[in-house]
Amino acid sequence: MNTLIVLGPLLAMALLTFVLMFGMVLTRTRAVKEKKTNPKDLLVRGGKNPWPPQAAQFSDAYQNSLELPILFYALSILTIFTGYANTTFVVLSWLFVLCRAVQAYIHVTSNTRKYRSYAFRAGALTLFVIWIALTYRLIVS
Repeated sequence: MNTLIVLGPLLAMALLTFVLMFGMVLTRTRAVKEKKTNPKDLLVRGGKNPWPPQAAQFSDAYQNSLELPILFYALSILTIFTGYANTTFVVLSWLFVLCRAVQAYIHVTSNTRKYRSYAFRAGALTLFVIWIALTYRLIVS
C-alpha cells in the first residue's frame, strides 16, 4: 500500500495537534493582553487554573491531543515498518482521527462533557481495535 495513503491519518492528527496548539497560544495571549489572566498567576498554579474558560478549553484539548494519539503514532509507524498496512487499517485510522477532531471541536466550543466523552470513547475503541488487529497479524505471521 502507498506510504502516503497510510501516513495520511497520522499527518492529519499531527495537523490537528498543531491547530489546537496555535489556538491555545492565541487564546492565552489574548487573555494576558486583555488582563483576564495575571502573568504572576502563571508562575505557580497551586492547583488553580489561571486561564479564562476559552483559553483553558484550548489548553485542555491540546493536552488531550498529546495523550491517546501517542499510541496512534506508534501504531502507524509500526504498521508501516511491518508492512501490515491495508485498507482496513487506513479506514480505521481515519475514523480515529475523525473521532479526535470531533472531540477537540466539542472541547473548544460547547465543551459538553457527555458528547466529548462519546467522541473520546469511540476513538479509544477504534484505536484498541486497530492494535488488536495488528497484534493478531504479528502473532499469526
